[in-house]
Amino acid sequence: MSSRNRVFLAVTVLALGGMAAFFGFKDNSSALPEGLVQGNGRIEAEQVDIAPTIAGRVLRVMAAEGELVSPGDTLVEMDTDELSASLDRAKAQVALARQTKAEAQAVVVQRESQLRRTAHELNRAQALLASETISETIFEDRETAHQVAEAVLGAARARVSTADSQIAAAEAEMRRIATQIEDSKLYAPMPGRVLYRLAEPGEVVGAGAPVLTLLSLEDVYMEVFLPAREAGLLPIGAEARIVLDALPEYAIPAAVSFVSPEAQFTPKQVETLSEREQLVFRVRVRIPKDLVAGRIEHVKTGLRGVAVIQLDPNRAWPDALEQRIPPELFE
Repeated sequence: MSSRNRVFLAVTVLALGGMAAFFGFKDNSSALPEGLVQGNGRIEAEQVDIAPTIAGRVLRVMAAEGELVSPGDTLVEMDTDELSASLDRAKAQVALARQTKAEAQAVVVQRESQLRRTAHELNRAQALLASETISETIFEDRETAHQVAEAVLGAARARVSTADSQIAAAEAEMRRIATQIEDSKLYAPMPGRVLYRLAEPGEVVGAGAPVLTLLSLEDVYMEVFLPAREAGLLPIGAEARIVLDALPEYAIPAAVSFVSPEAQFTPKQVETLSEREQLVFRVRVRIPKDLVAGRIEHVKTGLRGVAVIQLDPNRAWPDALEQRIPPELFE
């Protein structure tokens, strides 16, 4: 017998045999034991767009819709021919800037030598002027030559600083382009399932335009809507049980991870099991990551069911809500 048939047979037998107590209050929230509240919803997961940081042409898409992916899997590769050419040009600019600096440094050495020579000549002229061996005009010429040599040396050192700035700018451009090339490969940031494949190889997409949309299987939850008198009593972390229509005789452990701070009108698509209220609060009931990870291949969004939430942590769960899904159903 195939695994699918075993699952179907197990579910059928258990459905026929089991949990009349739970079905009694599933259809009538007023029959819930005191300290428990419930709401209906469906299994959901966060959607994550996989998109390039810059516009470009899609080279490869390595994931199909419905496929499970793991963190670090390469999902999309963008064409990098133009970026590679830009990187080569940036590398050439770095080499040119370094050569310009080397030439400027050689000029500095030359100008330093010239400054030392003019300083020596100026000192000698001062001594000769004191002994009236040379004229005042010759001394002034030596003094002017020394000042010019100082100015020329300053200009040469400024060109070295300019070359350093050019090198830094060219290296920054090189790193920027190298980062864009690295970012041209888009990876799965978390375990997930491909929900939509939005672009194909050869298509040009804009910066931030999604190529794939993933359902994150790290954050699987059900959202229900509860009236204020119930939502106001819910602490974050309150224990809950999720019962799916597909497996009504089993309860999935969960916990309250979010309670909306603002009331809203009940969404039209929500069918409340108790008397419909105009204003309700959105409550998110999250399934633990480790529980999802153990059955990640079987997690599917859209499955409908109910979430039963514990208002009083000291109240025991009914037996019907302590029945766990047996591992053999997923073999």
